[in-house]
Amino acid sequence: MSSRKSRDGFREMRVGTLEVDLHLPASDSLKAKRSILNHVKDRVRSRFNAAVAEVGSQDLWQRASLGVAVVGAEPVLLERVLRDVLAAIEREDRLAVLDYHIQVD
Repeated sequence: MSSRKSRDGFREMRVGTLEVDLHLPASDSLKAKRSILNHVKDRVRSRFNAAVAEVGSQDLWQRASLGVAVVGAEPVLLERVLRDVLAAIEREDRLAVLDYHIQVD
């Protein structure tokens, strides 16, 4: 799908989201979990200029769900960025990706 311009001459905005369910096997407290997640979130923000937040399992020591969002005009590029974000998260040795969902609207 190519970018189209609206009646006002602006390109249509697309939003891409990634939800990742994680297992943090070495985490023995919420403090340890936050330390790992803060490191991952900071890397995603700085490397990909993406919004990222913990969106689920906040009270569990060894589970987490992260939500990532990116905005742009080209759906193909947004999906590529989100797949790159997922790959970066998967390279973190202190966690394992259990499941993920990518959506571009």
